[in-house]
Amino acid sequence: MFLHDVKPASGSVKKSKRIGRGQGSGRGGTSTRGHKGAGSRSGYKEKAGFEGGQMPLKLRVPKFGFKNPFRVEYSAINLDVLNTLAETHKVTDVTPEFLKEHGILSNLKNPVKVLGRGELKHKLNVKVHAFSASAKSAIEALGGTAEVI
Repeated sequence: MFLHDVKPASGSVKKSKRIGRGQGSGRGGTSTRGHKGAGSRSGYKEKAGFEGGQMPLKLRVPKFGFKNPFRVEYSAINLDVLNTLAETHKVTDVTPEFLKEHGILSNLKNPVKVLGRGELKHKLNVKVHAFSASAKSAIEALGGTAEVI
């Protein structure tokens, strides 16, 4: 077998319709658009989801739910993660920039919130955007500070 012998499977390649090339082509005249009406004219574009005048599916199905445009999505960090950071890097101050440079956060576009899962064994000064009540009390119980930026 050679490269010049390779052909597509029979019937897989169809010729394109050549429209508007005269009466002899069989597709001249109205160029497969029919007579009169918006669809026959230039610049006509059918609305997305249009079903020929029938009530479209997107209007027939029931609607539900709500997306709050003002929702604040936090990047969550738990106490056990802060504890392992304190053990491995011997650190006392934790900020969003510190978390990013150590690979805990992928980006800084979301505000950071510290949550209370796990146990904290080191005194830390944490400066982030929000704290859960249990996380704040756990940090302050060890003599650390929980400061909201």
